[in-house]
Amino acid sequence: MKRDKQISQLAKKLVVLSKDSEGIISGSTVDQVLSGLKQVQPRRYLTLLKCYLEHVRREIALQTAEVSAPSALSEEALKAIEQHYSTIYGRSIRARSITEESLIAGVRVRIGDDLYDASIAGQLSRLAHQVN
Repeated sequence: MKRDKQISQLAKKLVVLSKDSEGIISGSTVDQVLSGLKQVQPRRYLTLLKCYLEHVRREIALQTAEVSAPSALSEEALKAIEQHYSTIYGRSIRARSITEESLIAGVRVRIGDDLYDASIAGQLSRLAHQVN
């Protein structure tokens, strides 16, 4: 167990090294970290890579606002969402638009495990749970 904890701690440090100057995970810095790991190949290399991948995915989810709407959003709307949630979270957030026609109207924003639902479908679902 102690060894797994050490691997997790090392993977978290590698994630920190994978961030650019703005604190965003970038492909180029991840490539550099992976190149360095490939050269060194520490003990339990594959376990470390799996743990690193898990932590990178989690960090990317925390940096990305997945904005679901019934139709495509404009770049201006996405920029406004990025600014709004960057202010709330105190870190840089990038918005990614997802078209989801089942929402009827409104938007649903997911950042990591947080969900902000301002859609008609979400309101109808909450109303149905209250009635039952």
